Amino acid sequence: MNVIVLNGGSSSGKSSIARRLQELLPEPWLHLGADTMVAALPPRLLDGGGGIGGLQDGDGTVEVGPVFAALDAAWTAGVAAMARAGARIVVDEVFLGGPASQQRWRAALEGLDVLWVGVRCDPAVAAAREAGRGDRVAGMAAAQAESVHRGVAYDLVLDTSQASPDACARLVLARVAGPR
Repeated sequence: MNVIVLNGGSSSGKSSIARRLQELLPEPWLHLGADTMVAALPPRLLDGGGGIGGLQDGDGTVEVGPVFAALDAAWTAGVAAMARAGARIVVDEVFLGGPASQQRWRAALEGLDVLWVGVRCDPAVAAAREAGRGDRVAGMAAAQAESVHRGVAYDLVLDTSQASPDACARLVLARVAGPR
């Protein structure tokens, strides 16, 4: 297996699962994702316009502009290139475009062995986590909890409102270690 793609809304538990996977998997795996990409952006792209809007204020809705979309496409191709070069990667992603986002990743990762994992979380639980974090716009977790999964196909679906990051990571580990 080359890549594990974790898709879920904000505060669903993807990063916690990814960090636990890094501890459990016998080989080294890189953890890269939406937050990594957003953190690399110039600050001027974080307030809408051609970049990405809704990350700092608003109703929790994230809007993607053409400049961000182009950089995100390059990011996706770069992550795929690292996997093709031999890096094992856990992708921590938010499919804002639902099936179109997954299709973009599928095209980039074509030919690689990928495990597609849906990370679901009850909207109320995700909202409570979001409030506790203090680094997210209120409403983002609830707005994304269901929408990022509509029309997306998975090999495995986890529910972090019912299971701990460790239990979820162990389910992923079993799929990575077992026959596919």
